[in-house]
Amino acid sequence: MELKEKLISSFLAFENQVNLDSYVHGLRSEAIKTFEEKGFPNKKDEAWKYTSLNKLLKEDYTLFSNKEKTLAYRDIKKYFLHEIESYKIIFVDGKYSSHLSETTHEGIDVCLMSAALTKPKYRLAIENYFDKTTTKDSFDSLNTAFSKEGAFVHIPKNKLVEKPIQILNFSTGKEDAQFIQPRNLVIVGENSHVQIFERHQSLTKNPVLTNVVTEIFASKRAIVDYYKIQNDKPQASLIDNTFVKQKQQSVVSVHTFSFGGKLIRNNLNFFQNGEQIDSTLKGITIIGDKQHVDHNTLVHHIEPNCESHQDYKGIFGDNATGVFNGKVIVEKEAQKTNAFQANNNLLLNDKATINTKPQLEIFADDVKCSHGCTIGQLDEKALFYLKTRGIPEKEARALLMYAFANNVLESVKIPELKKRINTIIAEKLGVNIGFDL
Repeated sequence: MELKEKLISSFLAFENQVNLDSYVHGLRSEAIKTFEEKGFPNKKDEAWKYTSLNKLLKEDYTLFSNKEKTLAYRDIKKYFLHEIESYKIIFVDGKYSSHLSETTHEGIDVCLMSAALTKPKYRLAIENYFDKTTTKDSFDSLNTAFSKEGAFVHIPKNKLVEKPIQILNFSTGKEDAQFIQPRNLVIVGENSHVQIFERHQSLTKNPVLTNVVTEIFASKRAIVDYYKIQNDKPQASLIDNTFVKQKQQSVVSVHTFSFGGKLIRNNLNFFQNGEQIDSTLKGITIIGDKQHVDHNTLVHHIEPNCESHQDYKGIFGDNATGVFNGKVIVEKEAQKTNAFQANNNLLLNDKATINTKPQLEIFADDVKCSHGCTIGQLDEKALFYLKTRGIPEKEARALLMYAFANNVLESVKIPELKKRINTIIAEKLGVNIGFDL
C-alpha cells in the first residue's frame, strides 16, 4: 500500500484513539480531506521543483508504534545544551519522556501538546491559536490531521523566561522504518521574551521520516529567539514547517543550522501583522555525500514601517544538493518596508549543486528592498595568502569557509549554543582550528 493510502485509511482508527473535543475533531477532518485532495507534492509543483520525495515515500513506515524504549540521560547527554540550566520537553519515538524532561506551570506553561488539546483550561488557547497560521499545504495538513503530541509553550505578558527551552525528539529504531509527526505551539504574550532550541535526532540506522509543524505567535513587543540544529544521521529525513505570526513592535528570529540528514526541507513562513516589526531568518548549511537541504522561506509584509532580514549561507561538497527558494511579499499598505534577502553559496567541487531563487513581490512604492545570491568557490588568492603564512591548505580552506559563514553565527544569543555550533562546523570541515570552540 502506498504511503498516502496508508495514512488516509489509518485516520479513522487514529481519531478513535484520542480524546478530542468537537472543535479539534473538525480541524482534523478538514485537514485529512485537504491532504487526500492534494497528496504529497512532487517536482511538478513549482515550490518542489528541485526536491524529489520519491525515495522517501517508498518506505514502509510504521505510523503508530506501541513499542516503548527507555533512554538513559548519559547516552543522549551530548545532544542537549547540558552546559546551562533549561526547561526540557523530550520525546522518544514520538512519545513524551517524563524522566528526561523538566516542564513547568509556575507563571508560564512549558508542557505537552496532548494536554493542551484535551484539557478544558487550554481550550481558549487552542481555539485562538492552533492551526491559525498554516498554509494548508500537504505536509502541514497531514500533521494537523494526525497531531497528537509535541511541545506547548505559553508565556503570559511581561515575562522574561530566564532559562532557555529545549525541545528534543529522539528516534531509537525500534521499528524498521518510522514516520513521526510532532506538533509544537508557542504563544508569547506582550513584552515577554523567550529563547527556544529545537532538535530532531535519530539514534538508529533505520529510516526515519519526521514531519513537524511549529506555530509561533509573538504579541506586541514580544521577543522570540528560535534555534534549530539539524545534524542527523544519513538515514533520517525531516520536513520542517514553521509558521510565525507577529504583532506590532515584536522581534522574532529563527536560526536554522543544517549539517546532516538524508533530506531536509525547511518551510519557514513569517506573517507581519502590525507596525515596527522585525523579522530575522538566518541559516548555515554544510553538507556532503548525497545529502539534500531545501530552504523555502516567505516573509509577508502587510503593514508599514517593518523590517525583515534573510541571510543564508551554504557550503556544498561531494554530490550534495542545496535549494534556496526565498520570497518576500510587500503589500500596497506596507510602505517604509526595509527587506533584505541574501543567499550565498560555496561549491567545493564540480559535482555539488545549488538551485537558488530569491524573489521579491512589491506592491508598495516607498520601500527599501534588496535581494541577491552568489554561487562560487573559495578565493584562490586568499587561500594562497594563508598558505604563505604557514597555514596548511586543509586548515586554510577551513578558515575561509568559517569566515564565510561567521556573520550568521554572530547573531546567536546563547553563548553555549554558539560554542556547540562552532564545534559542529569544525567537525564538518574536518579540522581542529584555533578559533573559539
